[in-house]
Amino acid sequence: MRPTIRLCAGPLSAEIVPTLGGGVAHFDLERQGRTVEIFRSWPETGTDDPNQLGAYVLVPWSNRISGSGFTFGAIFYPVAPNFDGEPCPIHGNGWISPWRVCSIDQRCVRLEHEASEVGPYRYESILDYQLDSKGMLVRLEVKNKAPMPLPYGLGIHPWLPRTPQTRLIAPASSVWLEDSLHLPTERIAISNLPELDFSSFRLLPKKWVNNCFVDWNGFATILWEDRGLALHIEANSILNSYILYSPSMSSPFFCFEPVSHSVDAHHLSPGPESHGLKVLKTGATLAAQCRFNVREIGQG
Repeated sequence: MRPTIRLCAGPLSAEIVPTLGGGVAHFDLERQGRTVEIFRSWPETGTDDPNQLGAYVLVPWSNRISGSGFTFGAIFYPVAPNFDGEPCPIHGNGWISPWRVCSIDQRCVRLEHEASEVGPYRYESILDYQLDSKGMLVRLEVKNKAPMPLPYGLGIHPWLPRTPQTRLIAPASSVWLEDSLHLPTERIAISNLPELDFSSFRLLPKKWVNNCFVDWNGFATILWEDRGLALHIEANSILNSYILYSPSMSSPFFCFEPVSHSVDAHHLSPGPESHGLKVLKTGATLAAQCRFNVREIGQG
């Protein structure tokens, strides 16, 4: 079992795993003597697989980069695959790396990570978890330590319980369709895809969904009426897209991932900045934050 750091505030608690991507093992609500999951909990015996956590962060990019690397400033930078079963490099390396504990108290922990060989990326990152009686704030910052400007992206990747009555509201203007490699093919206006229109509360799709939604306003709510629970998500302006992932209606989980850029933005026209990546000069920083507020509701 990997060591964890436990945070507590009122009815809420969280456990952080510094050695596994600084990820979240538990984020729970105590209700009348029983524990209710907000994020999906990791296995009782722990795990070495970050994809079995409740959440992790994405740095120095979100999701996939195709083509074994990317061209920026007329230079091709190779980036190798970094996770078994994934032909493309995915999510950067923060999620699969150990983080150092910098400071800690009952409600807050700060972690740091430094990377030196992630394709062309050389960076330092700070990750803060701050818990209070109403929710949890996650703040992620990256500093470019490479000797040249590079496009950076950030994201937060929660895994959430899925029940038959799970509903979502998360307005966006358009959505990217994907191919068999989970790379973007075409950006479609939400008005042309009503089954993916979450401008009002809607049940999650019954079939596979793994799409990036663009021009999100940073506000979303997940309703579990059958669990008497709501989760309100508030992200800062850097995180103006989200990825919604769920294998099927029978899956016990789904993912709602606030991110700063579209999938494979390194390769999208007219350029990476047009799709959310931020070019950082040496020493420049980029920060994202997202708050997850928990509210109990009447069970219908």
